[in-house]
Amino acid sequence: MFELFVKAESLPEAYHCALAELHANNDELPCPDYNTRQKEASMTFIVEQPLSEPMISRLFIGDPRSLEQYRQEMLDGILDFEVERGNWEYTYHQRMEKQIPWLISELRRNPDSRRAVVIIRDEQDHASDSPACLQHMQFLIRSGALHCKVLFRSNDATKAAFMNAFALIMLQKRIADSLGVAIGSYTHRANSFHVYERDYDMFDGYIRRIAAGDDLTYCYEGDWDEQMEEAKPDIAKMVETLKG
Repeated sequence: MFELFVKAESLPEAYHCALAELHANNDELPCPDYNTRQKEASMTFIVEQPLSEPMISRLFIGDPRSLEQYRQEMLDGILDFEVERGNWEYTYHQRMEKQIPWLISELRRNPDSRRAVVIIRDEQDHASDSPACLQHMQFLIRSGALHCKVLFRSNDATKAAFMNAFALIMLQKRIADSLGVAIGSYTHRANSFHVYERDYDMFDGYIRRIAAGDDLTYCYEGDWDEQMEEAKPDIAKMVETLKG
């Protein structure tokens, strides 16, 4: 199994390099759980300056509204009620929300702590048809900055990885702000970083655009952040409609 490693200053740069590395170095193998095939490798990509601009990849398949909704799902739990209703088995927010206050207090108690870990995987995942992909997160303060290291057991490279990383960086920023420290590096580890067969053509298209040197980024500040802010009333209305 290929073991890939990428380091870059910004999130889009790291993400695009990760895609290129996966395209060049992968094993193609069956994925029986989903009755398909996949191209797969283990991937670690490090973002040295997670808030550096430009911060948004044009290869992200969503729009500002969908990214803002996902950010709110992850950080604020806007759809946690679906778990209470029995429609969903879990949300990431629902599994992490009670751990975050402890994590912040632990890092205040001991800024050098190695114990500030949030566990996402739960025993119910053992019997689930859709176990959590995100497994755990660790936060460390080093040289006055909060570093975040996350582990995914499985991560869809073309359709999920960028959105996952963006939301987790926003969580990292929120925790750093609560602690009054700078934001450090973000490390994204996926033991299975993969592309499903149905997305091979899209994946190839991404690689052609990366290789061509096209402009594949948007700025977050002054662009996507404003569009995401404008989407908030529509998202709130959608949540109220779903709650009935």
